[in-house]
Amino acid sequence: MAVNLYDSAYALENAIRQSDEFKQLQQAYQEVNADQAAKQLFDQFRHIQMNLQQKQMMGQNISEQEIQQAQATVGVVQQNPKIAHLMQVEQRMNNVIGELNQIVLKPLADLYGQI
Repeated sequence: MAVNLYDSAYALENAIRQSDEFKQLQQAYQEVNADQAAKQLFDQFRHIQMNLQQKQMMGQNISEQEIQQAQATVGVVQQNPKIAHLMQVEQRMNNVIGELNQIVLKPLADLYGQI
């Protein structure tokens, strides 16, 4: 019997959406978006984060000023309880995704002997 990997992937997507981790992430994100000051601060943080990631992917150097700006923003962001909570919940979700990724890639690791 052939297995349709896409059906399995969509089932996994649905399971993620139904998980407690995802529901907690959704709730925390909604709480940040409901608070105008937190939302503005979080959007600023995400903008800086995305710009730095884009520069890294393109092989561009990140200036000391950009690093300092990012560190200062992180410091301010961590002071906001709603954003700090969102970041903690987001980290838990990232851990789950990482573990799922290891499970999904296990056949390839086994095939190539990288257990």
